[in-house]
Amino acid sequence: MFACCPRRMNVVIVRSIYQAKEFERMKSITFLSRNRYFLVAALSMVMVRASYCKLTKPAIPAIATYFGTKCRYEEVNPHLMDNILFVNKSLMGPPSPDCRAVHLVAVIRHGTRYPTIKNIKKMARLYDLVKAEATGPDWWLDDIRSKWRMWYTEDMDGKLVEKGKNDLRHLAVRLAETFPSLISEGNLRGDLMEFITSSKHRCVDSIKAFQEGLLQHWDVRGVGFKHYVNDSLMRFFDQCQRYVEDVENNKTALKEVEVFKSSEEMEEVRRRMASRLQIPLSQITSDLVEAAFFLCSYEFAIKSENSPWCNLLDEVDAEVLEYKNDLKQYWKRGYGHDINRKSSCSLFHDLFRRLDQASYDYRFGEVTKAVSIQVGHAETLLPLLSLMGFFRDETPLTAENFSQQHNRKFRTSWIVPYAANLLFVLYECSDGLRLQFFINEKPMSFPNINHSAPLYETVRNHFSDLLDGCDFKKECELPTVKPMKTEL
Repeated sequence: MFACCPRRMNVVIVRSIYQAKEFERMKSITFLSRNRYFLVAALSMVMVRASYCKLTKPAIPAIATYFGTKCRYEEVNPHLMDNILFVNKSLMGPPSPDCRAVHLVAVIRHGTRYPTIKNIKKMARLYDLVKAEATGPDWWLDDIRSKWRMWYTEDMDGKLVEKGKNDLRHLAVRLAETFPSLISEGNLRGDLMEFITSSKHRCVDSIKAFQEGLLQHWDVRGVGFKHYVNDSLMRFFDQCQRYVEDVENNKTALKEVEVFKSSEEMEEVRRRMASRLQIPLSQITSDLVEAAFFLCSYEFAIKSENSPWCNLLDEVDAEVLEYKNDLKQYWKRGYGHDINRKSSCSLFHDLFRRLDQASYDYRFGEVTKAVSIQVGHAETLLPLLSLMGFFRDETPLTAENFSQQHNRKFRTSWIVPYAANLLFVLYECSDGLRLQFFINEKPMSFPNINHSAPLYETVRNHFSDLLDGCDFKKECELPTVKPMKTEL
């Protein structure tokens, strides 16, 4: 099972660090009382440590690892909170010392963004209700009523924030450090790196930030990047008519989500939130509960703040809300409906076309492309992962089996946080070409292949049914309805 984001561990780590620093501080104070000579030096050290802690270790909400597609990348890789450019060479290295990376395809989700208009409106309704009706005595509620202001505006509508640009700049540097022979200044100047993006502004801005990160890393000036917009690859779901008709525009496609919104688990979350606010339960809808979840997640992801809104929900509540969001992604982008997966056929074939070309180049000694960087959405990554069989649970996620799904594989908080990335790396090894897969900078075996970096031909054979079929046009076309014959 893929376990890159242990539950509650981040909170424990931060508390332990805080306790250790507090212990050091108390020792320093005791020491000062005994020896005044070190007063200035010791106080300076405490202040520097406190300042450093404040800058690099923001208070982390207890529910930070449950935010699903609104999860920070740092929650998936907690070591980045200490050093945002750290690369774990033991995890990201080649399969064996005799292997050399010859090609990389990276499919990346855009970085941290503002909420969409739909969610901004939900958050504004909750803020207005709390401001007007909440009577609870807690300090955090007083902070919301007296200090917090609704600063999200509809013109933000999903735009990339500065933190999101940094997500991609930092990822670019880490990947350049991990694969220096591929993501290199020489390959940039030789036009051996290709950049593709969705047309959405948050994706275009993300790929530009990735490019900026490389230029800054190499200290290169006077060299321009270009990128190509390709929605047929990065937003294939919009162009798959069967998906649009059967899922996107079908009100019954997400019936499991609607049933779960009225479940006893969700009712308990509503009751607890109403109690904390001391607002009548009838005024707390499931949409407002979700708005509180959003407010906590956006304040943390965008501003690195443990917002007072986070106190409206505890970890029990967060588990329920995470499951509700995972249900949505499962039935809308994952295994819930077959067309969800099949809509990504075009991206799947493009991936293997690039790998096949690199394999051909390797055999004949002429490299045409070394790297492909593709930036899209969570909705881009999830169908492709599902098509290839990653994170598939034996028992489908439904509204009725929440209690049996605590250890599920399909958990979007782990899979598609902001700046999530799928890396397909082709290696030249002594026994042939091998393919290694990484998700969010961690190696992961292909489903039903018992090798971390199998021979490329083994991978192709494993996916032969998809490679020989999975025709986007055929899968996505709507069935032709023949006109009924009438007799006079």
